[in-house]
Amino acid sequence: MKTSHIFLIQAIYYFVTGLWPVMDIVSFMNVTGPKTDIWLVKMVGMLTVVIAVTLFSTYRKFNTTVITLSVCSATSYIIIDVYYYFNGTISFVYLVDAILEALIIGSVLFNRK
Repeated sequence: MKTSHIFLIQAIYYFVTGLWPVMDIVSFMNVTGPKTDIWLVKMVGMLTVVIAVTLFSTYRKFNTTVITLSVCSATSYIIIDVYYYFNGTISFVYLVDAILEALIIGSVLFNRK
């Protein structure tokens, strides 16, 4: 798979998952579990959308900056997902997200096309 396609997939995933809590916090919490700081959930969602928009805008002409954004943002989500899942703070769905993020990283770093 071309690296540009990986960025496009990541952008779509981030756009949908970032916009979701902003548009419908109730269904988001039904899947991910209860939240106390709704404003913070929505802020993280909007920042995720910003990453998605950046990946959308550069996915055909990517460079090391885009690769850095892709890998570092995915790594950040993995760290939070894994730590707080095993801490008992967040639900299993975040561990699934960590696996998806790891697949993104692996695809970006080990893709030869």
